[in-house]
Amino acid sequence: MIRGVKIVSIPVSNQDVSLKFYTEKMGFKIATDQQFGKGQRWIELLIPGSDTNIALFTPEGHENRIGGFQPMTFWCDDVFATAKAMQAKGIELAAEPRKEQWGTMGIFKDPDGNQFVFSSR
Repeated sequence: MIRGVKIVSIPVSNQDVSLKFYTEKMGFKIATDQQFGKGQRWIELLIPGSDTNIALFTPEGHENRIGGFQPMTFWCDDVFATAKAMQAKGIELAAEPRKEQWGTMGIFKDPDGNQFVFSSR
């Protein structure tokens, strides 16, 4: 049976720019960076303390998924502290942190304009 999520792909236009953003600003670690098909690499990143990895990869024909709101949510222990740390590193917030009935959330942008919710667990 299914036991979890192993990898989530983030569609990107420039793998080098995205790799620098996700490693240097977000603190993710490189698990794999190797050639994968024509003109792309398979870049898989570890999120410290998580069992789920992300891949900076856009399948051919799916370039229209780059930019805009992405259907995944990152979690953190303290949304307000995480937002402050992100802003200190130059990460743009699309929505400032706020408390909702169900929890606390904010939205950040990556270099391609992909937007991701980050929330309390």
